[in-house]
Parts: sequence; C-alpha cells; structure tokens
Amino acid sequence: MSAGQPAKRKPHVIITIGMAGAGKSTFVQRITSYLHSQNPPQPPYILNLDPAVTHVPFEANIDIRDTVNYKEVMKQYNLGPNGGILTALNLFTTKFDQVLDLVEKRAETVDHIILDTPGQIEIFTWSASGAIITDAVASSFPTVVAYIIDTPRTTAPATFMSNMLYACSIMYKTKLPFILVFNKTDAQPHDFAIEWMQDFEAFQVALASHSGSRDSEGEPTYMNSLMNSMSLVLDEFYKHLKAVGVSSTTGAGIKEFFDAVEESRETYRTEYLPELERARAAREKSLQDIKEDSINRLMKDLAVDRAANPKAAAEDRWASDEEDVDDDEELEVNLIDRSEEPYPGQYIDVTRMRGHSENINWPNPG
Repeated sequence: MSAGQPAKRKPHVIITIGMAGAGKSTFVQRITSYLHSQNPPQPPYILNLDPAVTHVPFEANIDIRDTVNYKEVMKQYNLGPNGGILTALNLFTTKFDQVLDLVEKRAETVDHIILDTPGQIEIFTWSASGAIITDAVASSFPTVVAYIIDTPRTTAPATFMSNMLYACSIMYKTKLPFILVFNKTDAQPHDFAIEWMQDFEAFQVALASHSGSRDSEGEPTYMNSLMNSMSLVLDEFYKHLKAVGVSSTTGAGIKEFFDAVEESRETYRTEYLPELERARAAREKSLQDIKEDSINRLMKDLAVDRAANPKAAAEDRWASDEEDVDDDEELEVNLIDRSEEPYPGQYIDVTRMRGHSENINWPNPG
C-alpha cells in the first residue's frame, strides 16, 4: 500500500444471538443476500458456530461442522445433545487462533464478518468458549451483537419482559454495541414493542389488560408486580439500545439494520476500545506486580540463606572447567510447517476447500 493511500477500514463483525426459533440462520441468509446484491457486491465472511445444525441456508466460509463431528463427540464423551454442542464448541475454541488467522487474511477483501451462533443461546452467551470467541473477535475488529427476537411470540408482556431481561444481561456481559432485531415483522409488526420501550405507561396499560394480571380477589398478582418493577429498572436500559424491525422473509428493514450497524462502529471506538485498553493495562500491571513480588521474595530468601550459610554461599559458583553449553544445540527444536498439507484438527476455509473433510477422533479426557 502506498504512503498516500488511506488504510482500509477494518471489517465489522456481527455476532447473531437469539433464542431457538427466533430466525437467526434465516436472518443471516437475508443479510448475506442483501450484501451480495449491493453494487458492487459486498460478500461477507461467515462463520457457522452451530455444530448440531443439519442445514444452513447460506454458504459458510468457516463451518464448525467441518472440524468437529458433533455426533462423534456425543458418542466419545457419552454426552447428551446440549453437552455435545458445548463440548464441540469448546474443542473448536481451543484452536480459535487459527480461525482468527484465516479471518485476518481476508480482512482486506471483506467489509462484514458474520457469526451465526447455536440456537441454545445459553451455550454461547454463558460458556467460557463463547466468551473467548467474543473477546477474540472484539479485540481485533469492530464488533456488534445482534440480538434476534421472535416478534410474534413477544406480544405478551411477560414474554417481552423476559426477552428484554436476557438482552440486558448479554449487553452488560459483553459490553459491546448492541442491536435489538425484531424479526418476522411480516407476521407481526414490531410497533408495539417500540412503544413499550419508549413509553413506560403504555407497557403498564398492556400489562394491566393482559389476562392473569390479577388474582381472584382483584389484586395484582406477584408476576404482575414483578414485571411492573422490572419495567422501571429497564427504562434506563432502553435508552442505550438501538432497535430495528426486520423480516427475514421479505427483506424489509435490512437496510435500517445495516445503518444501525454502521452507527455502532463509533460506539465501539469510543466506549469499548478504551475499556479494552484499560483492562489490558490493568492485567499487565497485575502480572508485573506479581513478577516483581516473586523476585523480591526470592532475593530475600537468598540473602537469608547466604547469611546463615556463608561457606555454602561462597562455594555456590559455576565450575571454571565446565564446558559452555551451546543453548542452540542443547535446546534444538524441530518445527514442522504444516501449512501445505491438511492435518487433523486443522480449520477448513470452506470457501476454498469445500469437499475436503477430516475424520477426527478427539482424545478422551485424562
């Protein structure tokens, strides 16, 4: 790149998260189609992180299923479906640095990187592997979390509140820019949800008119009182949220979604990156303090030992007639470059290597 040529912007990472059946994979297919339809086309780089899915309606560049056999993991580790998904994701994460290498090689040629996560939302959002993947991509690229909501199933105040609480917990856990994506608006417009988020009293009215809000004596039920209290708490949370309505079937609202994604880039730069730098500096300082404390204690122990045994301390020297050891010869390491040939556990960029698969036998834990 010449000195006068401006550096290309880093691609934007979109992590799609949502309950099972919310339409995450269909949404990924729709936004992929939208990017391909641009002039010029802007095909994204896609990672499928769901090892149990039987079919995805898009072509993933990196697919966890090409690396980890979910059913074989269940068989070898004697696990159920959820345990198999979690273990497969954990195994995939152990070499996620290779995934980042592949992504970074394509960073100059793509504008968007999309992660499709497992439908079992808790497996990704609350597992160590999910946190590692999220932190890894967010520390390298501008990142936004797209929380996909099944709009027709959210018309009940209790279900709406459950979704908002889950979204709140994920946002504060990741600390990343966050977009609420009300999907399936072709079946149910999302206007009611926007109104409930912007008007506290409108939600109170909907809650009071919903069946089951009062007991046999006409008093508000426990759940009614709880949701009233939670709506007050979430009122501040709503102010920091972007919300868009989309239809993965018709494509309505997809442009507005990408407008929100672009706006989140500034939030990432001004809020997430400074926090990341502070966390790194604090971690490095903590490690340095531990190192210095260990050295100081070692030196004190040596001083006490020398004072107690001066004769032994005087004899504690390297023998003059010892031959110097060539460190390079003594510690010879044979490095193997496997970049030319596939090997078990290697990640496969299916855009370039579709059709090649590896039979992987994961070792039983010791």
